[in-house]
Amino acid sequence: MPPKKQGNALAQRKAEAEKKLQQQRKRRLIWFSTVGVLLVLIAVVLSLDPKPVVKAASFDYDNLPVLGQSDAPVKIVEFGDFKCPACKIANDTIKTQLVSDYIEQGDVAFHFMNLPFIGPDSSTAALAVQSVYHQNKEAYWTYFDAIYENQGEEKTQWATVDFLVGLAKEINLPVDYDLLQKDIENKTYQNEVDEQYGKAGKLNIDSTPTFYINGIEFTGNLGNYDEFKRAIDEALSK
Repeated sequence: MPPKKQGNALAQRKAEAEKKLQQQRKRRLIWFSTVGVLLVLIAVVLSLDPKPVVKAASFDYDNLPVLGQSDAPVKIVEFGDFKCPACKIANDTIKTQLVSDYIEQGDVAFHFMNLPFIGPDSSTAALAVQSVYHQNKEAYWTYFDAIYENQGEEKTQWATVDFLVGLAKEINLPVDYDLLQKDIENKTYQNEVDEQYGKAGKLNIDSTPTFYINGIEFTGNLGNYDEFKRAIDEALSK
């Protein structure tokens, strides 16, 4: 090949090599820029620390028994079974402390919904308290506490009609005892018990007691009142 043509060929190959090198540099720059943008986006997302949005459950508070002022800023709903030993413990501890710490100050309204699942007499007790609720709302909580105070063995059918009516008489509950017995035997308020039971099903509740604070299920340790108290204080601060 003549020197002139050989020189042109070398120059052409050099130019092509330089062009490829520039293209590689450009691709590297684009790649690093893309990775950099992604890393920045990831850092921003992590810094935001988004929390999952929990949808509050709705309750017909006006048609539920209430302990305290109905317009209290924090509303607590308990799902319970009168044959449940853990419910008795919660009534003796959590509810008692709620009364002195929050309910008497007008900060908390406490509501109850029946979730009778342990035995047939769980429903019998639920029917009894609903009868008392419709007869005398103020007497409801007296009867409520009395049933837990006289709770029998979980595996025995102790919450019979005779027991529940007899207990009302024993504590001089200001209600019509004959009507109470009639309401239990005729299952006068079975529809209300079923509605409350159904509500628990819709909320996927599988144990008692289960508490909701302003519609949000409390999933902490019920054996630690301070933890329960912190959840209430947080609700009050909102």
